[in-house]
Amino acid sequence: MNPSIYDFSVPTSSGEQSLSDYKGKAVLIVNTASRCGYTPQYKGLQAIYEKYNKDGFEVLAFPCNQFGEQEPGDDSEIKSFCDMNYSITFPIFKKVEVNGKTAHPLYNYLKEQAPGLLGLKDIKWNFTKFLVDKDGNVIKRYAPMTEPSEIEADIKKLL
Repeated sequence: MNPSIYDFSVPTSSGEQSLSDYKGKAVLIVNTASRCGYTPQYKGLQAIYEKYNKDGFEVLAFPCNQFGEQEPGDDSEIKSFCDMNYSITFPIFKKVEVNGKTAHPLYNYLKEQAPGLLGLKDIKWNFTKFLVDKDGNVIKRYAPMTEPSEIEADIKKLL
């Protein structure tokens, strides 16, 4: 059987959560940061989450401090920032690394399944997005500057 995102567990404030909890849902996985030029994308992520969540769509946010140290806060500070500024209701997991020797295994898998431009695997910046179908397969990778609204048509195809 081919591996899927369901084979991974990710860190939460209270331990680990299996991504198998999202079986049967389309998922957008995003590495986020609170002090980035793309941070306003939280608004767009929340909008598509609210629009399609009832149809089986999830947004999973993974804060990361590997790009210009734009996510320096601890997990409670990050959550407070997102609540206060963007009223985020989708899951925000514990901070992870997405590149290098200490990259979370989920991100190694995502990068393997959907390499970036020119086949490069490393994540280039905050707000790189991966769209996953209802069977846990990585469908597409989107660049940081891709607005969440630009992904809407691809999300609808999966629902």
